[in-house]
Amino acid sequence: MFIPGMRRAAVGLTALAVAALGAVATSPEQADARPKPVDVTLLALNDFHGNLEPPSGSSGTIAGQTAGGVEYLATHLAELRAAAKKKNTITVAAGDLIGASPLLSAAFHDEPTIEALSMAGLDYASVGNHEFDEGAAELLRIQNGGCHPVDGCADGTPYRGAGFKYLSANAFKTATGKPLLAPYAIHKVQGVKVGFIGMTLEGTPQIVSQQGIAGLSFADEADTANRYARELRRKGVQAIVVLLHEGGTQAATGGINDCVGMTGPIVDITNRMDPSIDVVVSGHTHQAYNCDINGKLVTSASSFGRLVTDIDLKIDRRSGDVISAAANNVVVTRDVAKDPRQTALINRYKTVLGPVAGRQVGVTSQVITRSQETLFGTSLGESPLGNLIADAQLAATDNEQGAVAAFMNPGGVRADLDAGPVTYEEAFTVQPFANNLVTLDLTGAQLYCVLEQQFVTNRTLYPSATVGYVVDPNGTTGTVADPCAGTRVVRGSLTLGGTTVDTAATYRVTVNNFLAGGGDGFSALTGGTNLVTGQIDLDAFVDYLTAQSPVSAPTLDRIRTTVEVPAA
Repeated sequence: MFIPGMRRAAVGLTALAVAALGAVATSPEQADARPKPVDVTLLALNDFHGNLEPPSGSSGTIAGQTAGGVEYLATHLAELRAAAKKKNTITVAAGDLIGASPLLSAAFHDEPTIEALSMAGLDYASVGNHEFDEGAAELLRIQNGGCHPVDGCADGTPYRGAGFKYLSANAFKTATGKPLLAPYAIHKVQGVKVGFIGMTLEGTPQIVSQQGIAGLSFADEADTANRYARELRRKGVQAIVVLLHEGGTQAATGGINDCVGMTGPIVDITNRMDPSIDVVVSGHTHQAYNCDINGKLVTSASSFGRLVTDIDLKIDRRSGDVISAAANNVVVTRDVAKDPRQTALINRYKTVLGPVAGRQVGVTSQVITRSQETLFGTSLGESPLGNLIADAQLAATDNEQGAVAAFMNPGGVRADLDAGPVTYEEAFTVQPFANNLVTLDLTGAQLYCVLEQQFVTNRTLYPSATVGYVVDPNGTTGTVADPCAGTRVVRGSLTLGGTTVDTAATYRVTVNNFLAGGGDGFSALTGGTNLVTGQIDLDAFVDYLTAQSPVSAPTLDRIRTTVEVPAA
């Protein structure tokens, strides 16, 4: 293990003790004869989300520079390897490489992304929550290869599986208690061993559809890391790296290599990890940071392939301990040559995808963003694009299913819509999950409970235009066990279509199947009855864009407050 400061103190005490015993000082010749430490470079990324082509808009910039795109990422990785000793370089990732991907990757079940990252030299990756979007069996296929059981090999060539190793230490098969995938890997570099433990966040069941995690259980991150760190030490591994798909957030003033006011789950998890763990490569929050937390190097490379974390380790050749660890987040700029193999891969899949991606499905009269307005100093307000999607889902279910309201979860809105023509690919990028719409019965009392649960989960449900209610900033927040006890939503203020909701009456409400299953912590929605499954959410969105064009950003007036809302 390496703990900054402690090793230096220990060495100093040892020298004093030796001097006190009258030991002969080490000569320069003897010092030079000591084995030099092994230099190991880790190149790390996270939350790539299938962004093979350069992401656009704010998703394609970081630290004031345009960034991202696998053609440039591969080149930067090659250059960083060349700058280090290539044979001493290990490339790793902290989850969500796939899932919530643009159409070019998602249309082929993310096989293009796996091929691209394998070709770029990725060695090990932890499993993120989005790797479970299509279930455990699909994740195993992604690792091991084989054509999709329904769609086959859509590009006409065999899928050979990942050229890197997925690691999953804390996702267990419920029936057997065994890990779904290998929990760790041991990588030898010039005679020293480096252990990599991979895992996702324990809360995966709350943010993935129930079908995606069926038959699986998820264990505590720190407890799991400590368990396998002990096992690695028994195998002679002293240099230990955790690839963890969970993270934190630093203050807005922090740069990509800063650690200002760090908060979030990663802080507690790291503080509870065993001292033998040296480095934590993290993700999930799409943030960039470079931290020392409790003597451990903790990093994150933002998202979408815009950064690579260059981590330098010095490892004692005799003991196998990490002597020092330092990191630098490097921007994946677009001023380097494109990797020609990646270009060929992208062009091959674009050819197979054909004209579907470029088909125009609507027009917007202005930019419609997914950004949330400020509510009580937090980002718990409405979103123009979120509201628009809720309107589309209501339009798809009001006649056939009798829905009078619809709600959309923020995590399902993945990109902005630019002004002008909207292509099918752009609409897909906004809603890539292929969730089904579900219309269900809720009583007025249950509706209030669902809305109160927003303040427990710290997540807003974007409402359709038929919904209106008032939030009291001085109201009390319920608990996880009893969200209905909250009083943040003013009773009597909730209206549907302009009519006050009766707590004893029943109303038809539309959400996606992720929310209907209690996703994002909205367990109150699982109490709905008379569920009817409808069309795919993307299809409803496309239909609405086509029918309503030109589409404008909805007014943000559905959630009101008892006090003036502070300026954003």
